[in-house]
Amino acid sequence: MFMGEFQHNIDTKGRVIVPSKFRDDLGNRFVLTRGLDKCLFSYPMEEWRVLEQKLKKLPLTKKDARAFTRFFFSGAVECEVDKQGRINIPAPLRKYAQLEKECVVIGVSNRIEFWSKDVWDDYVLQSEESFADIAENLMDFDI
Repeated sequence: MFMGEFQHNIDTKGRVIVPSKFRDDLGNRFVLTRGLDKCLFSYPMEEWRVLEQKLKKLPLTKKDARAFTRFFFSGAVECEVDKQGRINIPAPLRKYAQLEKECVVIGVSNRIEFWSKDVWDDYVLQSEESFADIAENLMDFDI
């Protein structure tokens, strides 16, 4: 399980350190793709395969299903951690997530997310203000 929040800088070549706490569970090869809320999602290969199977079951006749799978899969790339513990984030993914210099890497259960520090700070501020309402709405999901 991935959890925690870490801050790292992106170098001029688009590389960022994957926190050492995440590397063992992430594995040497994993998938990085566009996520929701202007961040990047990263999945270990095993988790990616499970997710892929679920998304394959979405009905091709539904416009939203086609749009989501296109968005999700077209941005996906396989990544490898180098000897310094870094990954290279491709330019289109950096652009999507507004990743320029400061990056926040968070663990979210079965995935890792990469956020621009500015976007993350705004997201946290907005979420903190409505956290009680969000929690109340999730009661329907037996949490």
